[in-house]
Formats: sequence, structure tokens, C-alpha cells
Amino acid sequence: MMRKAAIQSAAYDVATQVRAVEDQIESAIAAIAELQGRMIHARSVAGIATATGHEAFEEVAASIGALVTARGGMAKAHMVLKDTQAFVPGLRATGFGDLGECPEESAPAGSADLRVVA
Repeated sequence: MMRKAAIQSAAYDVATQVRAVEDQIESAIAAIAELQGRMIHARSVAGIATATGHEAFEEVAASIGALVTARGGMAKAHMVLKDTQAFVPGLRATGFGDLGECPEESAPAGSADLRVVA
């Protein structure tokens, strides 16, 4: 019985960390997108040419691209971990985080099941 509890505890730790990492990646994407907006605004306020500082703008854009790729990697890892639980003896299926299931592989890109949360 003790081994089963240890397995379930370890799985819980992994599941909660996966959700935390997914949330942190999305927060970073949002922060960088905000930075891009501020950079555009600052250039406009300063009245300087679009080419001025463009290299920095490209680097910020590349950072967003890398984070979007990381987000996709975490989503895939999440699905693999979900499927892997079937191979761990004594591990019951449990969801952590939101109340919905993990996204299906066939779910259309950019779609979401939205719910009102109080």
C-alpha cells in the first residue's frame, strides 16, 4: 500500500509541475507580446524610423516563436504523460488543473472549450 501512495504522490507532483510549466510559458508569451507592443509605441512616440531598432524587434519576435514551439512541446509531453499512466501499476487516472480533459490530438488548432469561472 505504501508503494501505491508513493507512485500516486510522484504522479501528482509531475502533473502539477506540467501545469505550472504550461502556465509559465503562456505568461512569458503574453509578456513578450506586451513588450513588442511597447516597443512599437515607443518608436512611434519618439518619431524614429521603423528600421531603427528593427534588429531588437526581430530578436523579440524570434523569442516568441521559440516559446510557441516550447508550448507545443509541453502540450505533446502532457499527452504522452497522460497515455503513459496506463503503464504504471497502481496509478489511477486523475486530472489536475482545470476540470476538462487534456486536449485531444485531433482538436482543431486555436479552439478552446471556454467556461465561466466564479
